[in-house]
Formats: sequence, structure tokens, C-alpha cells
Amino acid sequence: MDISHPTLDLKSTKSRSLDGKRIVFCITGSIAAVETVKLARELIRHGAEVQGVMSKAAQTIIHPWALEYATGRKAITEITGDVEHVAYCGQRKEAYDLLLIAPCTANTIGKIASGVDDTPVTTFATTAIGSKMPIMIVPAMHGSMFEHPLVKENIRKLEGMGITFIMPKIEEGAAKIPPNDEIVLRVERALSRSPLRGKKVLITSGPNFEAVDPIRVLTSRSTGRMGDELALEAYRRGGEVTVVHRSKLNVRGIRDVFADGFSDMKDAVLKELESGYDIYISAAAISDFTVDPAFEKLSSAAPVTLKLKPAEKLLDRVRHDYPGVFIVAFKAETVGDDELIDRAVKAMDRSMVNLVVANKFGGVRDLEYNEAYIIKPDGNIEHVSDKKSVVASKIIDAVSEYFE
Repeated sequence: MDISHPTLDLKSTKSRSLDGKRIVFCITGSIAAVETVKLARELIRHGAEVQGVMSKAAQTIIHPWALEYATGRKAITEITGDVEHVAYCGQRKEAYDLLLIAPCTANTIGKIASGVDDTPVTTFATTAIGSKMPIMIVPAMHGSMFEHPLVKENIRKLEGMGITFIMPKIEEGAAKIPPNDEIVLRVERALSRSPLRGKKVLITSGPNFEAVDPIRVLTSRSTGRMGDELALEAYRRGGEVTVVHRSKLNVRGIRDVFADGFSDMKDAVLKELESGYDIYISAAAISDFTVDPAFEKLSSAAPVTLKLKPAEKLLDRVRHDYPGVFIVAFKAETVGDDELIDRAVKAMDRSMVNLVVANKFGGVRDLEYNEAYIIKPDGNIEHVSDKKSVVASKIIDAVSEYFE
């Protein structure tokens, strides 16, 4: 009886972003190799097929059985008569999609840069370079080694050959391997064939804070979670992403631009658009009203009357000034579904946006989930009720259709 490895039960349990993608996962003799079991499994959870390759030094850190357990496939620990490096990385239609070396030592970086093949990992790398196969390298070593001028030079040399580096985090005097979610995100981006690749995407996210006095503010219940997920999804698909918000996403490769109140967000958005964007996603709960703030804290000993002034509609300004930008608007209401859709369609027509995401707000809900109606340029409406990451993926799907 042919029984699959139990690890493969994890395949695509988180997403299908790497479905059909095959990755050669090479490990060298850094202590960071202890993280590779979890990394291999994360790649599988997103749909990848993973084949492990280990140098002899890596086998002194973790046992090949650990990598076999992690991937569901026997680890390659030597080059045999099966010519494994050619089978997986040669110029063959059966070749894999990506060679990932994580962690990669200074020694291995130097060998690859010099064309030295004396371990399974370096032999795989040389073959992949000759085949023009995509390669990603994640260095991990002591900080002083990472700062060595020749290590830096070797990295630049390999980058000049088209190899992508996911740079380490410098902590406690060490160049540490980045978190697994960052590596997976970069792998997803590298293997994406989305029409959004290379498109400039501007996203507003989270609430605005309108000052009432130096201490108090007017705001909304927006958490910014949907904006974060949209930014990650657009980046995952190859977009050049900038997020305007009052927090920080802290994802290398995604630009954060700070904006607190409506005025800040308006100025930031219009300034960014001057540099040329393809897509503007207005996911922020942009203030509908502003207020003239008091210069000192208002006393709570007596009633206070605030005069709310309607804010300019930023979407209208963006559409007027940048008619060629693809605009995604969000419409949040507390009405029933039919009325929600009707209001969203009217807002779509009024502001001449390309796509509207309508969601019904019912107070504090599970922060992980959202229910939305995606109203597309052709008039079709897609109903999605799922995790915010899934809703974001569906929204980016709808945007991508326009650029196909």
C-alpha cells in the first residue's frame, strides 16, 4: 500500500499561495539550521513541495531524519549516481521552481561566489546558476563574520548575478535568520506570476485621529488589520507597496508613511501619488468630520459642544487629480445587506472608483474575520465571509483581473 508521509497532511492548510510550486531547500552548517524544520513546514502549509538538501556541516546541527520529517521526503546528503543536482536544478522541464538556501554560512556564500563545488549545497547552487534557476539565499552567522568586507563583496557579486538575498536581522551581535513568515512572504513574492508584479500600489489603512484638545481625539473602531492584510497580499504578488497609516507594518520591502489625522492622510496620499502609482486602495477609516481643536485640555466640569465640520472626500480628489489610477474604495455601513450594496453601488458611481468593498459593521467583532461584498468593475458582486487574510486575497484577485 502506498501511504503518503503524514507531514503532507499539512499541505495548503494555511493558503494556496505556493500550490504547484516546488522548492529545493538547502541547509548549511549554521546553528540557525535548528529553525529549518519549522520553515519547511510553513512552506508546505502554503502549498509548496519541498525537497531538502544538506551539507555535511548541516548534518552536525540537525539530523537528516529531522528534515525528512519536516518535508515528507528523504533529505539529499550526497551527490550519487542519480545526479540529484541535475535532476532538480538542471535545464530540464522537471526542474524545480526555486533554490532556497536557508541558513547560508559565510563559507558557503564564498564558495558559491567562487564557483567551488565541494558540498551537495554548493553543487546544487552552481547547477542552478548555470540553469538560470531562481535562487534565494538567507545568510546567518556571527555579526563580525557578516561585516567582513569579503563576505559583503561576495554578497554583492551574487546579487549582481541575479541571486536574491533575504538579509538577516542583526541582534545580540549575530546576523540571525529572519522570522519564518518573512521568508515565506519573500518566497511567495519571488514565485508569483501575478499581473500586479511591478505595479505601484498605495494603500491607506487604519483610523484617523482628529484632535479635540492636546489629549483627547475623535476616532473610529478601525483596527487597520484589513489594510495590513491588503498590503501583504499586494506585496506577495509582486507589487511595490506603500501604506499610509498611523502605525507601522514593519515588513521589509513595504514602505510605511505616517499619517495621524485627515489632513495628514490627505497630504501624504496626494504627495505619494505625484510619483506615479497604478493602484490606490482606500482601506482606511478616513475621517468624515474634522474639528477645530482646543489649545488646552477641555475641562470635564461642564458640558462641551463640539462643532464637527465635514471633511473633504479624499476619493473624489484622487479621482479628479489622477484619472488613470485604479481606485478601490471601502464602504462600511450598519444597514442590511441589500441597502449596503445599494449604497456602495451609488458611492461607486458618485466617486467614479473602479471597485468597491462593502462591509456591514455591527460593533466589536472577531478581529480575524470579515464579511464583505466585492463590487467589481463589470457589476458582478462577490460575497466573502472569512478570515481577513482571505478577504484581502479575494480583493486583490479582483484588482488583478483588471490588469490581466
